Amino acid sequence: MNRPVSDIEKLREELRWHEYRYYVLDDPLISDAEYDQLMEQLKNLEEAHPELLTSDSPTQRVGGQALDKFGSIVHRVPLLSLDNAFSYKDLQDFDQRLKKELDEVSYMAELKIDGVSIALVYENGKLINAATRGDGQVGEDVTINIKTIKTIPLKLRITVPRLEVRGEVYMPKGEFLRLNTEKEEKGEKIFANPRNAAAGSLRQLNPRITAERSLASFIYDILYIEGREILTQGEALQTLRDFGFNVNPQARYCEDIDEVFNFTEELAKERHNLPYEIDGVVVKLNPYAGRSLMGQTIRSPRWAIAYKFPAEEKETRLLDVEVNVGRTGVIAPTAILEPVFIAGTTVSRASMHNFDLVAEKDIRIGDRVLIHKAGDIIPEIIKSLPEQRTGEERIIIPPENCPTCGSGVVRLDGEVAFRCENINCPARLKESLVFFASRGAMDIEGMGPAVVEQLVNSGLVNKVADLYNLDLEKLISLDRMGNKSAQNLLQAIEDSKKRPLHRLITALGIRNIGAKSARILTQQLIDIDDFFKVSEEELAQIPEIGPIMADSIVKFFAEPRNQETITHLKQKGVNMMEEKLVQRELPLANKTFVITGTLKSMTRTQASEAIQDLGGKISSSVSKKTDYVVAGESPGSKYDKAAELGVSILDETQFLDKLNRQ
Repeated sequence: MNRPVSDIEKLREELRWHEYRYYVLDDPLISDAEYDQLMEQLKNLEEAHPELLTSDSPTQRVGGQALDKFGSIVHRVPLLSLDNAFSYKDLQDFDQRLKKELDEVSYMAELKIDGVSIALVYENGKLINAATRGDGQVGEDVTINIKTIKTIPLKLRITVPRLEVRGEVYMPKGEFLRLNTEKEEKGEKIFANPRNAAAGSLRQLNPRITAERSLASFIYDILYIEGREILTQGEALQTLRDFGFNVNPQARYCEDIDEVFNFTEELAKERHNLPYEIDGVVVKLNPYAGRSLMGQTIRSPRWAIAYKFPAEEKETRLLDVEVNVGRTGVIAPTAILEPVFIAGTTVSRASMHNFDLVAEKDIRIGDRVLIHKAGDIIPEIIKSLPEQRTGEERIIIPPENCPTCGSGVVRLDGEVAFRCENINCPARLKESLVFFASRGAMDIEGMGPAVVEQLVNSGLVNKVADLYNLDLEKLISLDRMGNKSAQNLLQAIEDSKKRPLHRLITALGIRNIGAKSARILTQQLIDIDDFFKVSEEELAQIPEIGPIMADSIVKFFAEPRNQETITHLKQKGVNMMEEKLVQRELPLANKTFVITGTLKSMTRTQASEAIQDLGGKISSSVSKKTDYVVAGESPGSKYDKAAELGVSILDETQFLDKLNRQ
């Protein structure tokens, strides 16, 4: 075996071991930084030797290629659903049915995870496909997305010719809360529960989005196995652990149905303390021999049943609605409730998410309402109880003005959210300042979240333009702000005044307008005053500027407080012009660049901006249409592709020379 092959295999095995320790055993042996270093080493080796790349490599967990649609996979063993039990008597009836047919009856009781059922197929120890349950016979091929889930091994710890297993992909409660909070701040529709969130995440056509969602899994059944005989469900769960799967540790062997019921009673009390949502307990006949004798119906096995917990819902009264402004300007209603105990805590407030949902559910102030906790976390009103109305209830109306700063409220096309567009609104000021100072915007080095927090809390900055009123005496009054740091920050603020207009447009944080669209806009609108005059129709004529972007721009510049902010920035000497660039006169016009490897003198973002400032284009892949490949350290396979196609390759010195000559 030659050196690269040996090194790559060694790194892969080491990474797989550490993934198993971290994600399955929850017992890491190395730090995150050390793990990242090992992964980077493997990526570099695989880029240098693409012929050695395999589908089960740890580097292949996040696919780079988005899908057009999902294919379908026929299940070798149908993925059946389960009959339900809702009481001790239902469990007793199930037990009696088994005992009529079988001499030996014992059970494995397992948590019923509220997620998405999946089937995984391995050949010679390697994951070859993964599918959703679908209709039980045919499911959607979600292999590329399943590979992003760290608790699912791409290669088994023990190799068998073929293995097919069933399990559940779920979203942890903490991730569900984070994701819904993020969606609410963006004014997007939220997920109703972790199960829907997991399903939506698993069915993303872009696997990178799935990877960002921190999905997890528990595997609980062996559907088919070659080379081994499994005699009991308890043995099956241990075998799954041996293979390297994440198996729920709460599964319990029970001698009889009374032990099963006692287990369900314990879990009903503890379920709210678990980091994932469960909606019951799955009760399975433990001996496999009995399963064959009991058989199955068209839709469900006769040897298993799902004991479902009763839905935890409580009735209370909606006393009032509080309207709040989030850090991104989204205006959302919060219910003030008569206190009620539910899912382990006393609830007196509940998210109402957005005013469309309030109207859809016909919820009114004074209503009797039914509430629950979405994902066992977020108190939420399920519905109103109109039959109990007295006639004194009040309809909830969205505000016309921001409750924090008084600015007019806007609602952009295609969004459910009402927003305050005032960049200086106290509710969103800190967020506005951090973004305003970020590298892709005004690039004020040294003004991160911690400094912004102090500037606002101390009262030194009450609006964006106040940044340009800061002086040395004010800055050194802040904690951990020395004389040198203060001087550097003041210089960075002064330098930001010279940024081109497209940077300022980006920094203003206009909804739906990023750095790329800001550049496109300022090639047509070269003075800030042009933005106050332009109409939606005129904006829509600009290439790559659609009606939603046009709507955002017009509404932002129509807000008097934003007009006032821009006037103040202009008075402070901030540049409000973009030099009119004629593309044919730019030295790198129509030249396409690909950047690969690590540059010493600048980041890739800075290199890309330098190329674009001179009229060049950036591409992520090398083709015959590529004019130049800029190669830093450890350039990888793009370098080889460029050499193969005869594309001009620039090292860092040559690249800098090309920029400086222009």
